[in-house]
Amino acid sequence: MSGGQARETGEIFGPRMTLFADVLSVGVCTAVASLPVVTLPAALSTACAVLRGAREDQPATAGRYLAVLRRRLRVGDLAAGALSVAGVLLVLADLALARGGLPGAPVFAVVAACIGAYAAVIGLRACARPESLTGWRAAVGGAARDSVRDVGGSGLVLLALAAAALCAWMLLPLAFLAPGPLALALTAVDVRLSPRVDAAPEESAAFDKETA
Repeated sequence: MSGGQARETGEIFGPRMTLFADVLSVGVCTAVASLPVVTLPAALSTACAVLRGAREDQPATAGRYLAVLRRRLRVGDLAAGALSVAGVLLVLADLALARGGLPGAPVFAVVAACIGAYAAVIGLRACARPESLTGWRAAVGGAARDSVRDVGGSGLVLLALAAAALCAWMLLPLAFLAPGPLALALTAVDVRLSPRVDAAPEESAAFDKETA
């Protein structure tokens, strides 16, 4: 164990346990902020940004999360949320048509599910990108490129989403904790693809000054 992670004799909570607690608190904040539904992309993007800052010894706390989120709910963020909701409803409607006896229903259902899964991967990877703090167009474009050149990472994103959904389905209270580990997984996939130390956008730097 490295010196930075060493614990004194009898100490229970080390840096990793502290980060785990922070991830859960950020997850609860993300779940609450996502309740209006159209705020979900901004809420998840904020969680990823806060957890990404932990690499640079910035506090990954609920207080910092709320401070960042207060500046996030712009028209563009709400429009991204409305578009996400419309996309989900469209996929669900297509699957309902397939179950209703539509000609070629099996093939149609598979195609609709694949399109929905790919769109979900792009949306989730966009939330993990630093550009999402200031504009969704660049974040979505970068996520679309990443989804093609990093197929393994896209698979990990789907697994993380499935794990979060399964936890929420098995025990409803876990739905308020699942966004934290999901955001951590999305951030890890993005950092894994780009080993560089990402330069924080100007808006993120302003958030850090406010919450210092």
